[in-house]
Amino acid sequence: MTLPHDAETAAPESGSGRSPAGPGGAGSVPGRSPQGAERTAAALPDPENRSAPEETPRRAPGPTEATAPGEATAPTEAPGTGPTPEPAKATAPAKPAAGVRRGRKALWLTLALLITLLLLALISAGTGAYRIPTADVLASAQYRLGLGGAPLDRVGESVLWNVRLPRVVLALLVGAGLGCAGALMQGVFGNPLAEPGVIGISAGAAVGAVAAIGLGLSFFGNWTITVCAFVAGLITVSSVYLLSRNGGKTEVVTLILTGIAVNAFAGALIGLFVFFADSGQVNQITFWQLGSLAQATWPKVLAVLPCAAAGLLAAPFYARRLDLLALGERPARHLGIDVERLRLALILVVALLTAAAVAVAGVITFIGLLVPHLLRMANGPGHRFLVPGSALAGAVVLVAGDLAARTLAQPAELPLGVLTALIGSPFFFWLLRRTRRKQGGWA
Repeated sequence: MTLPHDAETAAPESGSGRSPAGPGGAGSVPGRSPQGAERTAAALPDPENRSAPEETPRRAPGPTEATAPGEATAPTEAPGTGPTPEPAKATAPAKPAAGVRRGRKALWLTLALLITLLLLALISAGTGAYRIPTADVLASAQYRLGLGGAPLDRVGESVLWNVRLPRVVLALLVGAGLGCAGALMQGVFGNPLAEPGVIGISAGAAVGAVAAIGLGLSFFGNWTITVCAFVAGLITVSSVYLLSRNGGKTEVVTLILTGIAVNAFAGALIGLFVFFADSGQVNQITFWQLGSLAQATWPKVLAVLPCAAAGLLAAPFYARRLDLLALGERPARHLGIDVERLRLALILVVALLTAAAVAVAGVITFIGLLVPHLLRMANGPGHRFLVPGSALAGAVVLVAGDLAARTLAQPAELPLGVLTALIGSPFFFWLLRRTRRKQGGWA
């Protein structure tokens, strides 16, 4: 028989055992109400339930970490027992960046230009009044280089090595110089419509050559016209640069306007020399102004080679600074570019290339305008490809133009400058309309 007192004390013991140790190591408190016991039991994990997650050991609170009584603290992972981080998700291979694609395109364009230039040079060397097959041209070149092959007959060797090849090499050098100069001018002015003739280099060189012809100068022998044209071109561009400076700076607009004024003055001087020249000199002046490679010789090639090589080798080193200058003069200065020094150096390189080309070939227009803009449309405005690519493309265009000038009106020969102007002028009109349409009109 159970006493009432025994029944009251046994009931809790029969209903629940001792609670497992809590986080603080204390068991259940005797005399807790049934509701509190139920809440405590619900909060604690059931040791009999194997599917319940095990409790992660808690790090002991540090001296600065105080936990209020009854405040719940987030369980902290013990060293070495934390969950393993999830591995990175596998991602699909990224597409090549725009710069990589543009670099590949530039490589393919360079290879295409090189192959085209080689084929045009071989065709031009064998085409003319005295036709030489391409295989014979290669055989003669191999024989001259000591790599086998066989020489041509006496007439064929003379025509190939004394007439055709000097003309092809001179067209290559002049075209490369004019194309590279055009790319540099457009980068300096930040305008795709600029060309070397904008600041009067071509007109100044023409004045020097016309003065040598009209005055009958001969102090350098056969080199007199070439030397006078080169020196006059350098003097002209130096004058334009000095006249356009104001307060230690050179504004692009002032430079262009000064170049226009110098072009007008140079045209007046040329007209004055033509007025006082005799009929033979007038014919020589006219033929020189129209531009031609008919009088190409190896000495003229050697005369233009140092200037062209120096300018073509120096130009690519300014490509990165030209890309920064395209952001604007103020951002370029903030990025460490000395804009005035860069502009002066590039104008001197342009003057060297243009004056050397004009001195040996006369005035040949639109190469410096047409070639860089076509390459810019093909591969973007980056100067790392644009500058050397313009040199290659300029050589291709002028070798092809000279071949057309020699063969379109046989037995006569078209002036090379006239032919390039006939092709370049419609392109210039189209370029103006395209630029105006993209900008929504001129401001």
